[in-house]
Amino acid sequence: AEAGATHVYASCTHPVLSGPALDNIQKSAIEKLVVLDTIYLPEERLIDKIEQISIADLISEAIIRIHEKRPLSPLFEMGHK
Repeated sequence: AEAGATHVYASCTHPVLSGPALDNIQKSAIEKLVVLDTIYLPEERLIDKIEQISIADLISEAIIRIHEKRPLSPLFEMGHK
């Protein structure tokens, strides 16, 4: 934002969000922080700027593919559903 960005988005895999992290995010120029549900994040820590995405479907599909001896690489192609 200070350098002229019109929108600021961020993402992280494991939202530890310890110490003053939530306050820092709230005060930052970040519009949306997208996180995965790879670790437990209490409901009260899901502030408006945070969007949590589930990886349950990805994990379950990976388990099925491993069991059926099918490749995992298609799971990581852009646009895979």
